[in-house]
Amino acid sequence: MASLHTLVILCVCATALCLPTSSLTEIDLDNGKDLDIFEINEAAGLDLVEGDILIKEGEDRNTILGEKYRWPITVPYVLDSSLEINAKGVILRAFEQYRLKTCIDFKPWSREPNYIFVFKGRGCYSNVGNRRMGKQELSIGAGCDSLGTVEHEFLHALGFWHEQSRSDRNDYITIMWDRITKGKENNFNLHNETESSSLGVPYDYGSVMHYSKRSFSKDREPTIVTKIPEFLDVIGQRMEFSDSDLLKLNRLYNCTKASIFLDSCQFEEPNICGMIQGDGGNAKWARVQRVKGVPQTDYTNLGKCKGVGFFMHFSTATGTQGDKAYLESRLFHPKRRSQCLQFYHYNSGGIDDQLKIWVREYTVKNPKGALRLIQKIRGGRRGSWELYHVTLDVSDKFRVVFEGVKGRKRSKGGLSLDDMNLSETKCPQYTWRIRDFTRLLATTPAGSKTYSPRFLSPDGYSFQIGLYINGLKNSPNKTAVYFHLTSGPKDNNLQWPCPWRQASMELMDQNPDIQHRMNNIKMITTDPNETATDYMGKVKYLWDNPRKVGSLVTDANGSKYFRGPSSGTSNYITHDRLKSRSFIKGDDVIFLLSLEDVTGLLKTKRPKIRDLRLEIDDRDAEKEPKRQMVNPRVLGPWT
Repeated sequence: MASLHTLVILCVCATALCLPTSSLTEIDLDNGKDLDIFEINEAAGLDLVEGDILIKEGEDRNTILGEKYRWPITVPYVLDSSLEINAKGVILRAFEQYRLKTCIDFKPWSREPNYIFVFKGRGCYSNVGNRRMGKQELSIGAGCDSLGTVEHEFLHALGFWHEQSRSDRNDYITIMWDRITKGKENNFNLHNETESSSLGVPYDYGSVMHYSKRSFSKDREPTIVTKIPEFLDVIGQRMEFSDSDLLKLNRLYNCTKASIFLDSCQFEEPNICGMIQGDGGNAKWARVQRVKGVPQTDYTNLGKCKGVGFFMHFSTATGTQGDKAYLESRLFHPKRRSQCLQFYHYNSGGIDDQLKIWVREYTVKNPKGALRLIQKIRGGRRGSWELYHVTLDVSDKFRVVFEGVKGRKRSKGGLSLDDMNLSETKCPQYTWRIRDFTRLLATTPAGSKTYSPRFLSPDGYSFQIGLYINGLKNSPNKTAVYFHLTSGPKDNNLQWPCPWRQASMELMDQNPDIQHRMNNIKMITTDPNETATDYMGKVKYLWDNPRKVGSLVTDANGSKYFRGPSSGTSNYITHDRLKSRSFIKGDDVIFLLSLEDVTGLLKTKRPKIRDLRLEIDDRDAEKEPKRQMVNPRVLGPWT
């Protein structure tokens, strides 16, 4: 809730990668607190089973062991108009993660007898399994609009209890009963094998369904102690599904493939994922471990084992201008009309060597396939593996084709490819790669802010990300992230205050396989009605034109622009989690950034209900979403 936001007034000094700026206002959406699900619910006055589970008295607990408690593979849902707009966007993003990593899909309800009714209650909670009750409620209340929390609650709805309630949990954790708040001991009950099943998957400290170490603690001391000490600060993560979460869900629902995942290839196997050398070229792509000069390693194993990984390479060190080589993927059968191709590219060749991305489409008119050019890549940053995203728009059977073309200029190397992923998801609009991040993490003072370049959304809004690498001065062991609107070239043609644009700030887990990544994502939506009071007592709109409500700043290149107030979190990621997995790879981190128009989420359409057994309140369906004027706050100073 905006009225709960914490206001922090900071003077940011110029340091390396840190731009000089006047005093700015920052809204901390988490109020400076890193609350877990059960803490949000306790603050809301809820007393639920295990903190977030709805169970009626006498209700059968035989959940995932019973076939009748499972949902169909495609789960019907309703997003109620009570939900905050940001929460709706987060929920839809969570659905995409389910589709990308499992066979579970979601569809708007169309009179199926049972469906999930997602609404804004007083916290975050759900039933466990399909309770065959018609309208089954799942609450995403204030403070619950994070990706991991939404995934957590839907995993309950799909049939899962908390990880630490497994029948074998005492082999892996110790419950410190004397530290638990009186009356909350029942939240640590075990579920025996007649109520739940681990589905043959080992205990998972990294599960998104695991309690955090201080759950229901009366004195902030750990109530859960891991028997392997290294996992004490791992339990309770709310970033994303773990691999074991996905394995259990896929086993429960007999998934053999994910809904919108197409391919992932690291070229580690000699069959190169079914890719082939295409016709029409006079050269070939080669599967190699290193080449003379650079690169000396693939990206998959960068910073780990040397000399073990493979990548694809087209040499331009020899031959003549115009030499070509084609590398074609296996055949794909898309369900959607849009796909995202992601890959790493290393250019060690001539400055005019080219990498061309094509699709070969198979239609009734062209049964043998017709090539269509999607993108050309020439030059760019040299001497390192660079991440690329290419949007495809294919609706028929197709292959992806990589064409290498030798240029006229002198070359000592060539073009290299690694870690290709293809899915029917939307590509991020921008990437922000912070190089030499390991050094910055070691040397940047707490309270010092690093700014991204400015980016332009598809409809013209200019924006920027601010990052406290070592956190605020009062929380130096966490990284903080904030979203700013900035002045841009199209400001005079835009609607102000900026209405309902959702920013996605995504720290990429650089696992080579997109299905096994646990990206850390924060999403923020601009509310055009959100107001604040400046130091002179004037009420202004928070997301108004930065030229009106922002501060004039000078860029590193000497150019001046206006940076508006910001909104974000001081609890974006702890340094322990930041150093885990593959967030830092080759000393760099990568942020995936987008700013999307979510105006369409203002109205939630739902069919009228004729079946009274479903117990739907028709009055809810007729409600327009509330466009609440937020209580004025003192933000100042404004420029």
